[in-house]
Amino acid sequence: MAVPKSKTSKARRDKRRNSTWKLTLPGLVKCAQCGALILPHRACSKCGYYKGREVVKTADKAAE
Repeated sequence: MAVPKSKTSKARRDKRRNSTWKLTLPGLVKCAQCGALILPHRACSKCGYYKGREVVKTADKAAE
C-alpha cells in the first residue's frame, strides 16, 4: 500500500482544491414593474409585484 513520503502542506493542499469551491453569482433579472434586479421566480422586494400582480404589500405602498 502506498504511503505518503511527507506531509502535504496546507498551501499545497488548498492550491489543489481552490477551483472546486468557486462561488458563482446568481442569475439576476430585471423586475418588469420597477426595473430593480431580483432573483428569478421571486416577488420583487422593492415594489412587491410577481408576474404582473401585486403579491406583497411594501412599506412604500402602505404610506401612500
